[in-house]
Amino acid sequence: MSSRIGELLLQQGIIDEQQLEQAKQLAQANGGIVSSAIVKMGLINELDLVSLLSQQYNLPVVQLEGQQVEHQVLSLIPHHLAVKHALLPLELNGSTLTVAMVDPSNIIALNDIKFITGYDIRVVLGSESEVKGCIEKLYESDVSYDEIFDDFADDNVEVLSADDDVDLDTLERQTEDAPVVKLVNAILTDAIKKNASDIHIEPYEKSFRVRFRIDGVLYEIMKPPYKLKNAIISRLKIMADLDIAERRLPQDGRIKLKLGNRREMDFRVSVLPGLFGEKVVLRLLDKANLQTDMTRLGFFEDQLKHFMEAIERPYGMVLVTGPTGSGKTTTLYSALAELNKNTVNISTAEDPVEFNLFGINQVQMHEDIGLNFAAALRSFLRQDPDIIMVGEIRDYETAEIAIKASLTGHLVLSTLHTNDAPSTINRLLNMGIEPFLVASSINIVVAQRLARRICEHCRDRLDVSPDALVDVGVPAAEAKHIEVFYGTGCPKCSGTGYKGRVALYECMPMGEELRDFILNGASAAEIKREAIRQGMKTLRMSGIEHMKAGLTTIEEVLRTTAHD
Repeated sequence: MSSRIGELLLQQGIIDEQQLEQAKQLAQANGGIVSSAIVKMGLINELDLVSLLSQQYNLPVVQLEGQQVEHQVLSLIPHHLAVKHALLPLELNGSTLTVAMVDPSNIIALNDIKFITGYDIRVVLGSESEVKGCIEKLYESDVSYDEIFDDFADDNVEVLSADDDVDLDTLERQTEDAPVVKLVNAILTDAIKKNASDIHIEPYEKSFRVRFRIDGVLYEIMKPPYKLKNAIISRLKIMADLDIAERRLPQDGRIKLKLGNRREMDFRVSVLPGLFGEKVVLRLLDKANLQTDMTRLGFFEDQLKHFMEAIERPYGMVLVTGPTGSGKTTTLYSALAELNKNTVNISTAEDPVEFNLFGINQVQMHEDIGLNFAAALRSFLRQDPDIIMVGEIRDYETAEIAIKASLTGHLVLSTLHTNDAPSTINRLLNMGIEPFLVASSINIVVAQRLARRICEHCRDRLDVSPDALVDVGVPAAEAKHIEVFYGTGCPKCSGTGYKGRVALYECMPMGEELRDFILNGASAAEIKREAIRQGMKTLRMSGIEHMKAGLTTIEEVLRTTAHD
């Protein structure tokens, strides 16, 4: 799509030439448009961009939230064209078709739709998020799995037990059957539409189910006929370029799915042999939805200040902790995006590399050939680095090299699996790292969790007794005056009451007092008390603050955080 919007913002002095070039590279890497990349970089917000375009091109702006379009109007412009050019037909009056566009300077798009429809085109402006949301909602209805299952004849799939010899010819033939291909594609595209983070394909003794993890919680989507087990799993393994004959060992692969508008969706595939067949888990990796704007992650103002100070130091360690799926990678990538400048050399060791980031040297780990975090770290130190990111500190060797690198003029970012920020110190000490090294190397420890966000469309006030709030951790003096909200459930959130997630952070900057505590052999509980005394908000406190702000519910605070 045209980059005239970028040139316009350059002329207006909103961006400079370097930022425009970065936006073009980001758009090219994501298969998106330049204006979208400029918004994602935080250089201008979407509403201001639409307002600027409205003034520049003298066009009206439309609000598309809840917009309904007649089917005969929608059918005038094919779905692939609407996606390609980010536009939506709205209404037909006589010989004039009104179309909402994101980029009114896209002459190619205007010529295309005028040629296809034969109507005069009246252009109105819409924000990119609203136009794309309406395209997805109005053009594509939910997948009907029952209709797909009707395509299967009884002889389409041969039933194999886990102990049967694999007939490769039969399996390969089954995976190419149109109904099997259609079903697997439907599962993958349905997961994208529902904003799932993971897909679980799970075989049991007499049943077979598919579950999606949406906003951190697993939901059963369907139970395909048991006879489809081998065909579906083999189809996914072929798509991920895995060995369909090997059913005894775990395998890992990747699937790239091409969507409209040159957008690509990556799926990280993990196959694990179980008692009744192979379980397949697919992690959805959508770079278009990767949030690298630090101000939008969920940090409170004081937490963001501490975190920014820590990553802007020329050396030391920044540790992000939490369980799998708590958003650690997003936080680290956001820090790297902030630090990524032409004047610094950034190298990362990841297992696996989830997103490709322009300007950063990313290395994929391969344990089977000896390329682990420790080996990569040693190599990085010979590559004249400024900033190093280690995917995870798992053992003494990796921890030792990372800490020594942080003490010799390098900024090191990494993750650990611990319950909270203070217990990270004890985890490093238990690995065998000397207390004086831990105390002197760490800039900040950040613990985080993801809590489900209340759906904005069905949010309502909830009557809760002050005693119940006190039990959660709200001070008694505040409990009587706090308003609590919940989601009643609506079509927008599929009746769950939640839509999206918000990050809860616990930031523990390493001051002189805490360093003394570590050197004196203090326990995690003592370190935590001292950190709170110095103003640290714990995960539970952060959860309560988000609950008071009406972003999440009491249940989510209790589910994702422990009592202090």
